Amino acid sequence: MNSLANQHNDASFAHIIDELKWRGLVAISTDEDALRKALASGPITYYCGFDPTAASLHLGNLVQLLTMRRLQLAGHKPLALIGGSTGLVGDPRPTAERTLNTKETVAEWVEKLSRQASRFLSSEGVNAVRLVNNLDWTEPISAIDFLREIGKHFRVGKMLSKDAVSARLNSEHGISYTEFSYQILQGLDFLELFRRYDCVLQTGGSDQWGNLTSGTDLIHKVEGKSAHILATPLITNSDGKKFGKSEGNAVWLDAEFTSPYAFYQFWLNVEDADVVDRLKVFTFLSRTEIDDLARQTQEAPHLRAAQKRLAFEVTSLVHSAKDAQAAVDASAALFGQGELGQLDAETFASALRELPNVEASAQTPIANLLVETGLVDSLSAGRRAIKEGGVYLNNVKVEDEAAVIEGFIHARFAVLRRGKKTLAGIFAK
Repeated sequence: MNSLANQHNDASFAHIIDELKWRGLVAISTDEDALRKALASGPITYYCGFDPTAASLHLGNLVQLLTMRRLQLAGHKPLALIGGSTGLVGDPRPTAERTLNTKETVAEWVEKLSRQASRFLSSEGVNAVRLVNNLDWTEPISAIDFLREIGKHFRVGKMLSKDAVSARLNSEHGISYTEFSYQILQGLDFLELFRRYDCVLQTGGSDQWGNLTSGTDLIHKVEGKSAHILATPLITNSDGKKFGKSEGNAVWLDAEFTSPYAFYQFWLNVEDADVVDRLKVFTFLSRTEIDDLARQTQEAPHLRAAQKRLAFEVTSLVHSAKDAQAAVDASAALFGQGELGQLDAETFASALRELPNVEASAQTPIANLLVETGLVDSLSAGRRAIKEGGVYLNNVKVEDEAAVIEGFIHARFAVLRRGKKTLAGIFAK
């Protein structure tokens, strides 16, 4: 489990907003001066919502959770909303309609996401996190009451102007009334939390700005009072691509979907141009520590000190320090700098799945495996690579062109390497 006790805001910043801005976590807010004053005047209650559209949270959600944690460390009171009702409807995507999940599936995912989210926010002290489910106040409302008491405050023209809605209207898919109504439900959430817990701030991604403002608008119309929004920017790589995608797939926080080893490798492979920004957003390292890692990246980029620290910190945060160290050990062992036999089977399997891999039986010629794994183009090239002394099986140099695989580590695994850096995995049949 990750440790909350070692997390601290940077004392060199006079105000939490200043630290959030330095970390690149403020894209837009409703009234920064008013928000500064509210945050400085005493503990406020704030919330962020997470819809159960999958069985795990992902890196985009982690940005919000860590933003919430920084506000909690500043003394404020978090509400983590898991959308049991909004998850049944679906936030409109710019491209096409979401496939609706069953009520049973959504309920199951609500439980999973609630457990995940609670790991990143402290449940102790006067500002302990409170988990809430918007199904609790949405389900009892009749359709007539919803239209009369909530829907009447929304103007269709303004709803149509929201980015996701307008994008869908101009697409071949159009938009259903179900997804069109999502912003009303999110507005209702903020109103209910304002009434129940005196919640005056909502955080979220800047791509959700239209949905976020539906809540402040509703509170103003119904209660005649103001509330705040703090939106984080969409995290992108230096090449402009959306961050958090690996081989076209989301990077998940649940080890069942993205193993700790794969998670560690994702961070280890961050580009030099992006690594300082990632350290700011995804770790609790101080400004001094991050500036030092930035200097090391400039002076000795080949050492990848910043990437190694980033990978260890975030893997420890999301999984555990033990998992992070296991990933470090596995990386070293795969490249001949540690004992493969000392890796636990789960980490070993995760590591090999990240490599080109095949299944093979004992006595399979190693030259054949070089071809099957794509390390060479032909059998003759495989034999030549062995003859030239550039092939290793389980970190032992293969001397004989006719050598076969004779056994497996943990009776299940073998690592094939060509040269210093080109690896493949072998799973026992």
